[in-house]
Order: sequence, then structure tokens, then C-alpha cells
Amino acid sequence: MLQPKITKYRKQQKGRIKGKSSRNCTLSFGIFGLKTLESSLITDRQIEASRIAATRYMKREGRLWINIFPDKPITRKPQEVRMGKGKGSVEFWAVPVKSGCILLEISEVTLLIAREALRLAATKLPVKTKFIVANNFDVL
Repeated sequence: MLQPKITKYRKQQKGRIKGKSSRNCTLSFGIFGLKTLESSLITDRQIEASRIAATRYMKREGRLWINIFPDKPITRKPQEVRMGKGKGSVEFWAVPVKSGCILLEISEVTLLIAREALRLAATKLPVKTKFIVANNFDVL
């Protein structure tokens, strides 16, 4: 009889986020953007914290676009509950993000302000990110 394969990761049934992003991988609205370098689940609270950090640094100048939306419900059962009795209640909402996906976009601010605002926003996220600039951006 074959033994089941034991893996290091416990979340095997939840699904893995593999591959690179095929959509949302170029700047659509802004001149500066924040691009992911790895795959992960990003929660609604993390998105909101990064939005607040970026807009506070920009002092509400310029425009900010959030290109992801948390539409996946993550459920949990309470502690010390027996097996069965149905699915647990929704604990939080999240979005699965692949590598190469653009999370945030900024326009109508200078390069230095955009770089620092997106750096502050990236510290609130659980993924490694990269600051990108549009091809048609001219430095004065």
C-alpha cells in the first residue's frame, strides 16, 4: 500500500497560487506602480492599510488606483469545535495575487513622492514588490 505524500505545507486543500500573472501586468491608469514579485493571498485589511499609508504620504495630492479587489471569502471554524456540522463562518476576505500583478498605481505626483508613497504602501503588504515607471514618463 502506498503512503500518502507528506508535504511541508498544511494548506494543501486550499489551493496553490502558481505561475505568473497574465492579466493586470501593465500600467493602465497611472505613471508609477507597485508590482508583485511573488504569489500570496492579500487580505482586505492589508489593502486598506497600504492605501492609507500611500494617501497620507501624498497628502491627498495626485491620484491612486487599487487594481485588486478581495472577492474570495476565507472561512474558519471556531476553536474547540468538533468535526462536521457544516462549513465555518467567513473570517475575512482576500484576493489571490500571482507574481507580476500590479497592485497600486499613482499619477499626478513627482517621482520622489510616488517612490516613497509606494514604498510605505509596500511595507503593509505580505509580498515582495517592485516600483515600476511607465515607458512614456519623461524626467524633467
